Amino acid sequence: MSTNTVPKIELTDVHKAFGSKKILRGVNVSVPEGKSLVIIGGSGTGKSVSLKCVLGILHPDQGSIKIDGKETTNLSGKDRDEVLRKFGMLFQGAALFDSIKVWENVAFGLIQGRRASRKEAREIAIEKIKAVGLMPEVADLYPAELSGGMQKRVGLARAVATNPEIIFFDEPTTGLDPIMADVINNLIVEQVQKIGATAMTITHDMASVRKIADYVAMLHEGQIVWHGSVDEMDNSGNEYVEQFIHGRADGPITRRIA
Repeated sequence: MSTNTVPKIELTDVHKAFGSKKILRGVNVSVPEGKSLVIIGGSGTGKSVSLKCVLGILHPDQGSIKIDGKETTNLSGKDRDEVLRKFGMLFQGAALFDSIKVWENVAFGLIQGRRASRKEAREIAIEKIKAVGLMPEVADLYPAELSGGMQKRVGLARAVATNPEIIFFDEPTTGLDPIMADVINNLIVEQVQKIGATAMTITHDMASVRKIADYVAMLHEGQIVWHGSVDEMDNSGNEYVEQFIHGRADGPITRRIA
């Protein structure tokens, strides 16, 4: 797709409720092609629900979600599969399949989605495993034999294995120590830039935000209350952003303790 003004991802007035509980209350946000958007916000503000709506795991109650200018909320069958082939995903906790080897985890999308041969898929998987800083011998281990940081690297290798146009990151550094978290953040930037992907991330980790974001959106009570470049974040003038990025107890964001 040539560079133009059409966002790679665009959410317009997206609403989602579960029964009487309204989670998304009109989300409006977009991501330019080849850029990285990080959505920040407290627990329960709708970050994961937003991501799942873009992925098609959840269907919004109203609103528009466009990929490359094409409406996706009404797609099914082959049209939905065509959009899904553009996606890569790094899940929170890596979410690897315990019963298959590391290389098969990395190659899962190649074999199941792209119908690649096992031989070809294994070769690509080992290449990606090495690209995230692991030894090729790791390919024949099982996820349970790996540390948390190694599992996260394997998850990243799987996310980029198909050279997707769009990669989603769900709390990519959760459960990692600060040094390993920084390693993962560097790998995310390196791999996203290498394949020229557009990225959409949800995280609480401000170190991740500063490392991987081009743009930042603050989600509060189901709405985007601030959106700007990562360079503008520290001088946003927005009280919600200020409280969140500095981790202050006092401010407009309240936490009730039962």
